[in-house]
Parts: sequence; C-alpha cells; structure tokens
Amino acid sequence: MSGMTRKTQEISGLAPDGIPFAELLEAQEPAVLKGVAQDWPLARLGRQSPEETAGYLKSFDSGKPVVGYVAPPEVKGRFFYNEDLTGLNFEAGRTPMDAFLDRMLAHIGDDEAPSFYIGSTDVDVYLPGLRQENDLVLNDPMFERNPPIVNIWIGTRTVASAHYDMSNNIACCMAGRRRFTLFPPDQIANIYPGPLEPTPGGQVVSMVDVNAPDFDRYPRFKEALAAAEVAEMEPGDALFYPAMWWHHVEALDAFNVMINYWWNTSPAFMDTPQNTLLHGLLSLRDRPEAEKCAWRALFDYYVFGPAGEAGAHLPEHARGALGPMDEMKARRLRAYLLNRLNR
Repeated sequence: MSGMTRKTQEISGLAPDGIPFAELLEAQEPAVLKGVAQDWPLARLGRQSPEETAGYLKSFDSGKPVVGYVAPPEVKGRFFYNEDLTGLNFEAGRTPMDAFLDRMLAHIGDDEAPSFYIGSTDVDVYLPGLRQENDLVLNDPMFERNPPIVNIWIGTRTVASAHYDMSNNIACCMAGRRRFTLFPPDQIANIYPGPLEPTPGGQVVSMVDVNAPDFDRYPRFKEALAAAEVAEMEPGDALFYPAMWWHHVEALDAFNVMINYWWNTSPAFMDTPQNTLLHGLLSLRDRPEAEKCAWRALFDYYVFGPAGEAGAHLPEHARGALGPMDEMKARRLRAYLLNRLNR
C-alpha cells in the first residue's frame, strides 16, 4: 500500500504556543506537527512504558464507568462488522477504566490476546485534571467562539476503518506509534462506504481493508489509494486534518494512547449536515432523474452558491432565511421544519 500513497507533509520546530491553526485551516490539507506535544508528561511516559503510562492515567480517573470494547484475537484488532454484516465483530460494555487498563496490561506480549479499546472518551469528564498538565495551547480566537471537544483513545493494537468526521481534528499521539491513511472527501465513491447503521463507532466506515484491499471486489479503491496520503506518528507528534477527510487509523504498538481535539468554526446554532443528507435520502434520491437534476440546480442556488446570492435581489426585510443566518432565524426555521416533518 505504501508504494501507492504519498507521505503527509510534516512541520517541525513548532513551539507549543506557535501552532498556526488559521493557516492549517486555510490550507485544507493534513499536516503532522512533529514533536509539538513531546514535553507533555503523558507523552514522556508514553515513550517509557505502558505500565507507567497507565498508572499516570489512573491517577486522574474520576471513577465514572467508560465504554470498553473487546474483539476476539482472530479479527487482529480490526473493529468492524461480522462476516455477513448482520452485526459487529466485537462486544462493548460499561466498565471501570482502571480495571480495563489492567486487562490491557495483562495481555501485553500475548500474540493471541483479544483486542481492547476505549474510544472517544471525554477527557474533562472521565480524567479531570489531565488537561492541566497535557493540553494544546489554543491561542487562536476561533477557540473562544468554538471551544473544542477533547477526547482520549486508549487501546492495544487496533484498527479503525476509514471514516470521516464532521469536525476539524488535531490528534495527539501520546503512547505507541500510529499510522493514519487519509483520503480527500472527493474520494467517497472510491472508498466504498458501508451501511448507515449499524456502524462500528457511530460513523459510516469504508468496507475496504486498507492493509489487504480486495481489488476484484472494490476496484475503484486503487484510485482512492492514488489520492491518499499516510501520516506516521510517534509519541509527542500531532496530526491536523480538516473536517470531512476520510481517515483509516492504526495503533501499531501493544499499548497506545491518543488525545484529540474536534472543533468547527460554524456557529453553534447551525444544524448538522448529516441530518440534511438523511432527509435527502428520504425525499430526493428515488425521484425521477429530471426532477433530481432540477433539485440539484435549486440546491446549487440556495445552498452551495454564494451565501448572499439567493436573497440579494430582495429587500432586506423580506429575505428571511435567505439573509444571514442567526440564532433566532435558526430557531424559527427549525420549528418550521419540525412542524413539516410531523405533519
């Protein structure tokens, strides 16, 4: 696979308070920020031993049960579907974090061990105080308007199949090595997305095994690989990638920890486009082709064109939702939609 992809750009020498957040967003390209978190206590311990790393995490444990995922040895850490897509190939359940960490540590060095995983767990809720010692310097004004969601991911050798997030992301590698294979949003048809539900982790994932692609079954995946790039990370490195980029994530060592920051720059009153997509399946997809073409033109005019164009010819008082959106207009529009959907 590596021969078909290019390496993600790397930026070295950044001071912790010198991350160019605005420039990264403007470029809309992934970038590895080498060593930007290397002095965090968690990253230092992550370079030493799993036991010390786990012990440090336990010192912040709030005692709230987390969701722990366990997959059998034969799936080799790929948390995915079962063979006939009638369910998933792993089990999940609430568990004390410290006990689950102990289960991970007990199987280090065991090649036939199950795979263990704690995913997308809110740092401030489950590990209060951790960010006081391990945190990015969020010194761009955008974060005053849009504070990030900060999560921790802990596991053994695991694989998260390619999926997209609706937020921008900075993923900080704390323990173990990680490999991200990243695909631009326009590669969606070549990635072969799976079912809308159920999903292994709450988001649609690619059906293709990136490390062993079946090109007979998924021939266009070769085009996706030609457009892909690979980011290799060590403890202390961070990876930025923009919203909607597909990413296949591999935790490569026996014990792995990552902290990530999700954020958007859109106002909080805006609805999620995922709802629009689902309603489009309900209302548009199966209409006659001529009608779909007409609706595509309407969406281009009202939604995907310049924000002010559709209402520019109207007096300001008559523009309504065609004018700049604000919280009050969003509430009115949402109420109108709910009324229409509940008819």
